[in-house]
Amino acid sequence: MIYKPKGVCSQSIEINMNGNVIDSVAFTGGCNGNLQGISSLVKGMTAEEAISRLKGIRCGFKSTSCPDQLAQALESVLQQNA
Repeated sequence: MIYKPKGVCSQSIEINMNGNVIDSVAFTGGCNGNLQGISSLVKGMTAEEAISRLKGIRCGFKSTSCPDQLAQALESVLQQNA
């Protein structure tokens, strides 16, 4: 799935899943090192676990962040697979 985040620097998030387990995440744009770290940390994690850890994180004065947008993308994946 490719998700178009809103309100952040990254332009897209590509997510590959195996059931509800995250196989890989790749961000286009944004803070490269930090987003590579987030992608590495969530690999092998269930979507539910990643959502519970990332949802609601804010970036400075923004109401969202790249991790929060990843959580929203994962929620979309779970809804599509329901």
